[in-house]
Amino acid sequence: MRPLPEELGPRFSVQQAKAAGVSEGRLRRKDVDKPFHGVRVVSDAGFPAALATDRCGRALGPAEQAHLARALAYAPRMSEGEFFSHVTAAVILGIPLPHAVVARSLLHVSVLRPRRLPRSAGVRGHEAKPSLVTARRDDRTGLMVASPASVWASIGRQLSDPYDLVAAGDAVVRTWRVDSPLATLAELESAVVAGRRVGVVAARLALPRVRTDSASRPETWLRLTLVDHGLPEPDRNHEVCENGVYLGCVDLAYPALKIAIEYEGEHHLLDPEQWSRDIARYEALRAGGWIVVQITKSELFGTPALAVQRVREAIRRRG
Repeated sequence: MRPLPEELGPRFSVQQAKAAGVSEGRLRRKDVDKPFHGVRVVSDAGFPAALATDRCGRALGPAEQAHLARALAYAPRMSEGEFFSHVTAAVILGIPLPHAVVARSLLHVSVLRPRRLPRSAGVRGHEAKPSLVTARRDDRTGLMVASPASVWASIGRQLSDPYDLVAAGDAVVRTWRVDSPLATLAELESAVVAGRRVGVVAARLALPRVRTDSASRPETWLRLTLVDHGLPEPDRNHEVCENGVYLGCVDLAYPALKIAIEYEGEHHLLDPEQWSRDIARYEALRAGGWIVVQITKSELFGTPALAVQRVREAIRRRG
């Protein structure tokens, strides 16, 4: 079998292939997939290892990888002026969304008026106003995407729980342990007030709850759960030092009461070394007089009232 020209790469348009001298018959061979009309993907290309984690080092879930792989496959057929938006742009930018939302979503592709809407199986086209959306090339994937602030202002319709929209906003403006935020709080505000768009009402309600120092979607959910059950808003990612000794960083904290609240996610099951470090950190905190309340995934998302009660009891003990 005649090899494909290396310059085509793993994903290419039929037009590019023909320009490189590839015959139509070669493009019909079994080692070439046809994910979209006019696009071919080398069957054993696999998912790019460099994109398996987001900019914060968070591993992409199966739904996110599959969605991003479809976006990469669709890109060769995109015309000038087309760009990814909504859920697809959020996945590309590493904005955390519920796995179920990503798994059931079509690819979202937008154009600025008055260009024609993109039409393809598995794709949802959007017509955007130039006054509401700008596009840029993502430096990690090379894909054209809507600006992060406009992405956040437009995904309210796809998210059924307002906590998830706040968590997405937290990720967009995050300054904690990143080189720079995807957008600033001021840019989110500008996107919300720029004009009418689907989902903007939800964004307007979520904006006052967005914080720049939250590290993950579960942390946002835990913070909002505590506050909405009547507890004070805790500090986020609080660095603890006792007598000049650094004891560690805790997810949420009431420093004046020396109460640390830790979310225990599934990563502990997959990373024994991290779990060992966490155990040592919790022992050091407790030895320093801190109460450490550990909240599990099933507790936070299944029985949140019990999680709140455990934090409330810790506060009472300090009363």
